[in-house]
Amino acid sequence: MVETAWLSKKLGSGKILCQACAQACKLDEGEYGICGVRKVESGELKLLVYGLAAAVNVDPVEKKPMFHFLPASTAFSVGTVGCNFSCKFCQNYDISQYPKEHNHQIFGRELPPERIVDLAIEKGCESIAYTYNEPIVFFEYTYDTAKLAHEKGLKNIYVTSGFETHKAIDLLEPYIDGMNIDIKGFTDEFYKEICGARLKPVLECVKYAHEKGIWVEITTLLIPGKNDSDEEIRNIAKFIAGISPYIPWHLSAFYPMYKMLDVPPTPGSTLRRAYKIGQEEGLKYLYVGNIDDEDYESTYCPKCSKRVIDRQGHIGQYVTNELDDNGICPYCGYSLEGVWH
Repeated sequence: MVETAWLSKKLGSGKILCQACAQACKLDEGEYGICGVRKVESGELKLLVYGLAAAVNVDPVEKKPMFHFLPASTAFSVGTVGCNFSCKFCQNYDISQYPKEHNHQIFGRELPPERIVDLAIEKGCESIAYTYNEPIVFFEYTYDTAKLAHEKGLKNIYVTSGFETHKAIDLLEPYIDGMNIDIKGFTDEFYKEICGARLKPVLECVKYAHEKGIWVEITTLLIPGKNDSDEEIRNIAKFIAGISPYIPWHLSAFYPMYKMLDVPPTPGSTLRRAYKIGQEEGLKYLYVGNIDDEDYESTYCPKCSKRVIDRQGHIGQYVTNELDDNGICPYCGYSLEGVWH
């Protein structure tokens, strides 16, 4: 399906400005955005993947990863082809980079917003996650789905690289309950050379989403020799703590993928070192990912230090939540930060 990409603006020059993400593509007739799925046709910006899902699954919400968001529940997860980044380590490159690598071809099964919401309810999910590729590139599709989902009592999650414009976040804020935002590194060089993007808009997105009251969790994939120095890890930790020490930070292991097959996997020792640096900078909720380590994947109460959410096995496989529906610690009565019901 092709629908108007209404998060756009006609410029005096005759070009059309896409206002969804910080790439800010200014396009002439027939041109595609960097994402490969937004194109000017007949003088209007069109979303070429509206209602076309390239990936659909029912996942544990912990897999997003969201650890302080309806623990032990499932999220109906959907993505399309296309992405505004070009990360050399992308694990979903077969869909995210598909239009760019296949002469602007797209694919997907027809799945309109109404059907996504119905399926999520049928399958007992408590939320819908817009994930696998970058959701802001199919903004209008996510917006319509999220609005319907809220009407039916479901929550919505954006799993994103954090290039949303403030305008996009303003529009999403009534319907998006949680965001997992990647901070992929802390230098512009890393973002330019490895991701085809910039650092500053990501940091602005994290701040703005938090200010708007959206529940935010952060993920950093630590890649050996690229973004895993003590200095860079500490700078990310300081940035997060400067917004709120209660924002969860997921430190994930890299495995050779896509255009980075020559880089070794991340040692567990690197993740634990980063975990310790995060603690030193005052962060209260730190987690390792892509490895099994229940001590570093579980949630501890910031007040009494007791383990209150136990996670074992593969992500979301075995989750034991001792908090009540309001996130209250059973040992000391502290109200943990998060979305619990």
